[in-house]
Amino acid sequence: MKVLISGFAPFGKDKVNPSLEAIRQLPLLIDNKIVIPIELPVVAYESLNLLFEAIETHKPDYVLCIGQAGGRKDITIERIGINIDDFGIEDNKGNIRIDQAIYEDGADAYFTTLPNKRLIEVLKQHEIPASISNTAGTFVCNHVTYGVQHYLRKHRVHCKAGFVHIPYIPQQNHLNSPSMELSMIVNALTHIITHISDEEIIKSEGKIC
Repeated sequence: MKVLISGFAPFGKDKVNPSLEAIRQLPLLIDNKIVIPIELPVVAYESLNLLFEAIETHKPDYVLCIGQAGGRKDITIERIGINIDDFGIEDNKGNIRIDQAIYEDGADAYFTTLPNKRLIEVLKQHEIPASISNTAGTFVCNHVTYGVQHYLRKHRVHCKAGFVHIPYIPQQNHLNSPSMELSMIVNALTHIITHISDEEIIKSEGKIC
C-alpha cells in the first residue's frame, strides 16, 4: 500500500513551513505502508499539477495533503473542499484570485474520502489535540483539497484522499498565535498514516458519522 503525502514550501515571510518539515521527518515505511513525500509550491495550479503528476507516477492508494493553518491550536482534518479561489493575499508567485472557480466543470464542493472521524478518535486516544474542520479556507490549501478530489473523480482514479491542517510550530515565532511542537505533528501524521485504511466510525445516535 502506498501513501503519497504532500507538504507546502515556506510561504510569505516565513522561512519554514511546518507541513514540509513534518513530512520530511516521517519514515518511508509506516505500518507496512510505503510513504512518498513530495513538496508543493504555494502557487495556484502549479501545486495541483505537481500533485497530479505524482499521482500518475506513483499510483498511490491514498493521498494525504498537509498544510499550515495559522491560528488553529490543534490538528484539524478537513471534511470538504469548495470550488472557489478567493485569495485575499498573494500566493508565492503573486497570483490573486478573487471569487473564481477552481474548475469550471467541477461540482460546487467535494467531500474528502478518508475516515476522518476515525482518525480524530485515534489522535485523541494518543492525547494529540484534534478536531474535524468544515472549512479549508479559500487559499491554496482549499485549492488543493478541492482540486485533488475533482481530479480523482474526473479521471476515475481509485484512490482516497484528504487534507490535514496543522498549527504553527514554536520556531516560527508567531507569538500571538497557538503553536504545536513539530515532534507532536510528526507523531500525529504517523498515527494518521497507520490508521488511514481503517473504516469510518458510524454511531446510531447520529453524533458521529
